[in-house]
Amino acid sequence: MASNSILCTSSYLNLRLFVCFICFISRCCSYGELGPYNSFTVSSFSYPPTTVGPSGFRYIRVELPPWFSSMSVAMISDVHRATGDIAKVPKSTLPLICFRDGSPPLPDVNSSLMDSVLVPHSNGSFKGIEALQSSEQCYPMQKNFTVKLTNEQISPGVWYFGLFNGIGPTRTQSKMINRAPAYSFSANITVEGCTTLTMWGPDCNQTINPLSCALSDSYSPADNSSEAGFYNQTIEYVISCKNNFDTSCHRDGEPKFYSLDVVGVSQELKIVAIDVWLNETSSNKTKNASGINLICFARHGAIPSETVNDYSSNINKSPIVIHFPKVGRWYITILPVNLSKELGGSSDTDMKVCYSMESKLLECPVGKAGANCTREMYNLQTALRKGSGYFESYYLPVSEKVSPDSANFPLDSLLTNSSLHGEPDETWTYFILDIPRGAAGGNIHIRLASDAKINYEVYARFGGLPSLTSWDYYFANKTSSSVGSMFFNLYNSSENKVDFYILYIREGTWGFGLRHLNITSGVSKFQTTMSISLERCPRRCSSHGRCDTSLDVSGLTTYSYCSCDRDHGGFDCSIELVSHHGHVWQSIFLIASNAAAALPAFWALRQKALAEWIIFTSSGIASGIYHACDVGTWCPLGFGVLQFMDFWLSFMAVVSTFVYLGTLDEGLKRAVHTAVAILTALMAYTKATRPANIILVMAIGTVALLIGWLVELSTKCRSFSFSIRFSLNMHERWVS
Repeated sequence: MASNSILCTSSYLNLRLFVCFICFISRCCSYGELGPYNSFTVSSFSYPPTTVGPSGFRYIRVELPPWFSSMSVAMISDVHRATGDIAKVPKSTLPLICFRDGSPPLPDVNSSLMDSVLVPHSNGSFKGIEALQSSEQCYPMQKNFTVKLTNEQISPGVWYFGLFNGIGPTRTQSKMINRAPAYSFSANITVEGCTTLTMWGPDCNQTINPLSCALSDSYSPADNSSEAGFYNQTIEYVISCKNNFDTSCHRDGEPKFYSLDVVGVSQELKIVAIDVWLNETSSNKTKNASGINLICFARHGAIPSETVNDYSSNINKSPIVIHFPKVGRWYITILPVNLSKELGGSSDTDMKVCYSMESKLLECPVGKAGANCTREMYNLQTALRKGSGYFESYYLPVSEKVSPDSANFPLDSLLTNSSLHGEPDETWTYFILDIPRGAAGGNIHIRLASDAKINYEVYARFGGLPSLTSWDYYFANKTSSSVGSMFFNLYNSSENKVDFYILYIREGTWGFGLRHLNITSGVSKFQTTMSISLERCPRRCSSHGRCDTSLDVSGLTTYSYCSCDRDHGGFDCSIELVSHHGHVWQSIFLIASNAAAALPAFWALRQKALAEWIIFTSSGIASGIYHACDVGTWCPLGFGVLQFMDFWLSFMAVVSTFVYLGTLDEGLKRAVHTAVAILTALMAYTKATRPANIILVMAIGTVALLIGWLVELSTKCRSFSFSIRFSLNMHERWVS
């Protein structure tokens, strides 16, 4: 485990060299295009014009390497909407662009949060950009959408852009005809990076000092820890990380930046400054600086500052202690403050503070974690489901106590024995699993079942082990959980059953902790089982839809989504939009309304217009069968075939009525019918449901009627003119 946490291993360097070599070959790393501060283009993607239909959505995946400096996004769309009109547009038709770190965004999972994720966007700037680190943000799509995000605002890793044409429960509902407007977009996404790994900042002009790490023979906490002796006995690995230079010196208000990589799951990260002293260059004297303020900021994934940081402390007085630090790169900023006060208000500009900064990474023995490394921890291995879809699998502890034949595993034999360590309310058991690359569009399903009341609380955290003060999602009981979170969904939980999903799980390392409640030394006669699985769609779309799988625009990630039936909606098809009683009456009226075709069919039969009678009768029958299939009653043919027959025969019925009223001769009628049949068939086959078809059909019928009238009028006028004869007899002229 220790080797996993040492910075700059040979395999890590080889991986970086391999990535840079591949990027050089594919011209995504163009070292010839250096910026003013030694920056270069890591990747540049141009997405061609893409259409997002009504209730449609598309995802774009962008990877930001650890050395990236900025990401620029420029999108052009055909959305024409003023900023002031956004409040008037229903959310079901509002075009949006959403951002999320680690997995695809889902802006309409929780209806109560739809307003909170929608943030105004104007003049190419973001409001509330800091919130991108912990959740997702959505912005109304504009004709021109441009934004630049730097490494001071967002962390490296995988980012997802989601483009939605409306949100809400009706987005996943199947619709026979959806006349909402579509929009198209094209995008250019460029990622800039620093040519030197030790440079940072939007302009690559800030020097980062990587800390070199090595195993320490023993651990001697500074002696603010009362558990120093205990840690000497329980901590197996202590990794000490220091600057390459033993001593660092800098002036008042001048920050220095450091980086440290945490690769494996660790127990604690401690940052401390030792041997702090003041150096007055003008007088060539040194002075003890026990009271100096040496402010330290720590942040995961990005450089911290006074306003944006994860942890902060005056490390000259007390160290920063980070319990269960997240896996990944940590950045440390050290800033001396008010040095002149130590010299009684001296204005010496050459005065510096010097110190030695040291970080200690503590790791527990294999299979141990938690307080004093006395809690049990299990790595979960992946077991693929037979006949399953993309990335569908379940996870089992690597232990001889668990059978590999079932997705459920018993907890009683795996739990930490609280009787050996006391503090029963603080007894935890931990599980570690990895979500594979490309599986961010899946969902983690966690279930607990027992014959008696469940006495466990479940905590989940990305990148490290959870605790009572540090978690991403949790479930304590029915009234205390992460139900308000956007990506947490609780189902049918009771005293003896826990069932919830973490939606669109982030790829990488996840830690799960079971907190034991009311633990006694006696063995319980009731057995509790647990299952952790990676599934495509939550609850198989609640048996009200089908689970579809697609690729994002880049083709690097698969994501699953529900396509619901006519009566349900929501991301899991659990929201009833049309009641069963309403569905029955809707079906009856929709199908029975086609009986209206019997009236024109009967009229045509009375007039002995057999061709029109066949068209009216066939149109009514085809429309009735089509709507019966549409509401889920009966489908003798494919839906596309029935839709074509319904619209084509309806078009023909309208045009035939106009042609019949035109009183053309039979030869001309057959010619007009043939031409109209070809035109309407093309209309019904290409875009049958577009509203313009109604105008086209009426126009064709009107033209046919006008042609018939003109032909009839010209015939009568011609016969009238040739029948007149010149005669002097008044009686014959009147007869004529």
